[in-house]
Amino acid sequence: MQTLFERLRAMAPSRAKLEATPGLRRLAPHLSHPKLWVWSRRGVALGLALGLFIGLLIPVAQFLFAAVAAMCLRANIAVAAVGTLVSNPLTVPPIYYAAYHLGAWATGTSAAEGMSLADPWSLVEHFGTIGLPLFTGLAITASVAAVAGYLLISQVWIRRVTAKRRCCVRG
Repeated sequence: MQTLFERLRAMAPSRAKLEATPGLRRLAPHLSHPKLWVWSRRGVALGLALGLFIGLLIPVAQFLFAAVAAMCLRANIAVAAVGTLVSNPLTVPPIYYAAYHLGAWATGTSAAEGMSLADPWSLVEHFGTIGLPLFTGLAITASVAAVAGYLLISQVWIRRVTAKRRCCVRG
């Protein structure tokens, strides 16, 4: 049975694959730092946090932004790239719908009247009224997901290392 980390490593893109990505080609010389590819608790947890944050908050060029943020903060680039996949064509509508309502509640605004989610032109007409609540909701969601992802990976990693040490001491 594969562990969480084995599955994560299998899903993560390789260094060569990331360097071949059109938006990342210019960053290829900077991708050689060893900390960007090490599977350490801090690097993986921070990479996932960055990926979740950017994947939820920024709708375009997520891989590029995640790679740049991971380079700046010395996080695992592969995990940051995989973390951005939280938002995809299947998950964006429910994420944006929930984020809009969260943002409307947080800002104290009401849902735009006459807006229909089934009619895309209705969304365009009401963009001025949905912009602030949507961005606020996405910012809250992205922040909470990033912190939760960081803490989850850190706790799982610590428990895994502790269990391995106990096993080795007993055995």
